[in-house]
Amino acid sequence: MAKKDDFEVLAIEGREVRVTHPEKAYFSRQTKLSKLDLVRYYLSVAAGALAGIRDRPIVLKRFVNGAEGEAFYQKRAPEERPEWLRTVTLSFPSGRTAEEIVVDDAAGLAWIVNLGCIELHPHPVRSGDLVHPDELRIDLDPGPGVSWADVRAVALEVKNLLEEMGLGGWPKTSGSRGMHVNVRIEPRWSFTEVRRAALALSREVERRAPKLASSKWWKEERHGVFLDYNQNAKDRTTCSAYSVRPLPDARVSTPLEWSEVPDCDPADFTVLTVPKRFAEHGDPHAEMDSAPGSLEKLLELAARDEAAGLGDAPWPPHFRKMEGEGTRVAPSRAKASGGLGDESSGDGSRPKKSRAKMPRAKMPLIVVANSPNKDAALAGLERWKGQHPEVARLLAVDDVLVDSMRGRSSTWTRVRVNLRSVPEELRPAQETPDPDDDPTREWRAKRRPTEKD
Repeated sequence: MAKKDDFEVLAIEGREVRVTHPEKAYFSRQTKLSKLDLVRYYLSVAAGALAGIRDRPIVLKRFVNGAEGEAFYQKRAPEERPEWLRTVTLSFPSGRTAEEIVVDDAAGLAWIVNLGCIELHPHPVRSGDLVHPDELRIDLDPGPGVSWADVRAVALEVKNLLEEMGLGGWPKTSGSRGMHVNVRIEPRWSFTEVRRAALALSREVERRAPKLASSKWWKEERHGVFLDYNQNAKDRTTCSAYSVRPLPDARVSTPLEWSEVPDCDPADFTVLTVPKRFAEHGDPHAEMDSAPGSLEKLLELAARDEAAGLGDAPWPPHFRKMEGEGTRVAPSRAKASGGLGDESSGDGSRPKKSRAKMPRAKMPLIVVANSPNKDAALAGLERWKGQHPEVARLLAVDDVLVDSMRGRSSTWTRVRVNLRSVPEELRPAQETPDPDDDPTREWRAKRRPTEKD
């Protein structure tokens, strides 16, 4: 290792990687970590981290000012990069293309971490076939106030269903409040088909555990643990195995054995503990590639749902309207009736065979804060509660919706309040959010006059 000025050069498997500003603080609140500490963490678990990203195009989610700073997404590979680092060209639903980085070795891993990539965000395709995913991704996202025990219970329900479908699931903590289950599949199906299979799985898990699980896209309709089927839409990425999350304790998205799931605690897996676990026990997901499975049974389940009257569920907002998709409008903004139903019958059974229009309850939501800084947005929520103390006392835990919003290259936090628990005469009107800093507003305003619905 050579040190010059404000960088260090690391020799990694015959390649040299320069780490700039190595002592720059990347975590400074609860856990103290420098940029170089983060690079060393990833090198200590490189075999596991590379298993999740190798030969896959990767979106660079860059925290150039550390975990407490604002992050931005960079799809396109930097022009200045090592000659040994390869790229592939991806096309997106918008019609645009981008040349994205592909990481094949520990040196490439260290190089992107030096750019500020605290998390790793690979696409679910290999560089040799960019249109057929080889991974079904099941993202268990708990709503406000949902317990970790409920997340684990839903994960085990997912395991049982996957086994019935002839598939093997590989669980890991998300590194935050949820869990991920990755399924290695044969690269025979399109993104649309893989998402269709994920939607069918989400709906079936909801039917089996209706009090714990939800497949509803709109937050105001959800309860419990949301199974985010849209993580399988093209151009969506999730953090991969051994990714560090920008939380004060530097928590890690950690692969697990299924036997560990019933008793695991996500707080046990951090940058400070995972290297020892990895060295002593290896990677629980080391054999993931050994037996890719088929989506045929899940797609049969999807076909049965569709025959029973369940149409497609909402896609992410930047996708064109899809055939069979119902109204892509949140219930809080919908008319009193209209649109295709996306509900089960409520008793765990499949819906009756009907595509009739069903009434949708209009949810009374207001936005109270928008900010790239989550702490600032949550502080705005507390100010709003202080201004409306009687209303705040009537809110249920899941009436406060904290949305992690993602634009083309930026992220921000939106805080909304659902006033459904508040008598109509007490409901405050929509006010100017405080703070009100949506980084995409100007961009959307410029596009709106030229776009067609």
